[in-house]
Amino acid sequence: MPRLTDASLRALPVPAKGQRTYFDEAVPNFGCRVSQGGTKSFVVQLGADRRLITIGRYPLISLAKAREEAKRLLAERTLGRFRPQSIPWDEALELFLARCTQKNKPRTVKDYRRLLKRHFPFGRRKVSEITPQDINHRIDRLRGTVSEQNHALVAIKIFFAWAQRRHYVQHSPCEGMQIVKRQPRTRVLSSEELAAVYGAATQVGYPFGAIVQLCILTGQRRGEIVQLRRSYLSGDTVTLPPSVTKNNRTHTFPIGNMARSVIQDIPGDDDLLFIGTGGKGIFSDWSKKKTAVGILIAESGHDVLPWTLHDLRRTFASGLASLGIRLEVIEKLLNHVSGSFAGVAGIYQRHSYLEEMRVAVDAWEKHIASLQRRDRRVISPLLSPPLQLLEKCED
Repeated sequence: MPRLTDASLRALPVPAKGQRTYFDEAVPNFGCRVSQGGTKSFVVQLGADRRLITIGRYPLISLAKAREEAKRLLAERTLGRFRPQSIPWDEALELFLARCTQKNKPRTVKDYRRLLKRHFPFGRRKVSEITPQDINHRIDRLRGTVSEQNHALVAIKIFFAWAQRRHYVQHSPCEGMQIVKRQPRTRVLSSEELAAVYGAATQVGYPFGAIVQLCILTGQRRGEIVQLRRSYLSGDTVTLPPSVTKNNRTHTFPIGNMARSVIQDIPGDDDLLFIGTGGKGIFSDWSKKKTAVGILIAESGHDVLPWTLHDLRRTFASGLASLGIRLEVIEKLLNHVSGSFAGVAGIYQRHSYLEEMRVAVDAWEKHIASLQRRDRRVISPLLSPPLQLLEKCED
């Protein structure tokens, strides 16, 4: 191959399949790799195994800059300072997930696995060959779902931070990349909306309806409610272990008569309360079952704006405040480690607030019961029964 020029780079043939590398006569082991999609990337060949290290894409990186970088890498290799130890992406990913299994919660490992496998299918490509442009290309495809985009970027940044510590890459290709800032949700359901959602959840029943009822009555996160076990209950209190809570701290809170009744009505005697479809694992069929609740609300004639399960937690906090419950009691119920319990206060403030929380929960349940009594349009039992309703959501 003669000396590469901008003109010859633009004219490089595109292979019918796979990739082809055209080497430069001016700088040994430096060249341009062309993929079947027409992408052109500068590469340098290093080591006894003659592995190709990607420098960057053309024309984002100029030929002159790429030559300069290739010379630097070749010089470092000659001086013994460049010892690439990279491995294929899929092998590195399995090592990363195995490490996460040792230190992270199962749900965190599950999220990492899903995000990295779904959005970054780099296969047998060397980790060191993955460029910032490759990451941006994958992230940009998720611009329509900002939350998923941010989660994917966080996961890939954590992966490459690990890969850098393991010396699979010299620098993370994610350096400088920032998540998209989102406006925090402020949705709080009105009293009428809350009554409608609670009534529909009562009709839908186990498992999703009971989860919604407990989210409303306790203010806990859906991920904590769905992992409830009978062994966590003792009298009128629930104790969530660190493995369940978001902040990795044990959380003990009281429940009222309505919440205890919901739990007592859950069928079976398994320790895990909310079992998944087919009697396996933890319940996870969120979307279809939430649609069932939405159908019941619509059929009842209520007008409820779009809502999420986390909106119920925000509504719980806002509702308690409107009932005159002190902020520190609300934060204790929510298991917040910021606000009233941040910094030094969190270290030295060891009051359990259990009695204060009991008063708050009792007041909240009385409020929910009063909303149900006032709502004369609570869903009629003449509407489609839960089984028929769920069948509507199969399509």
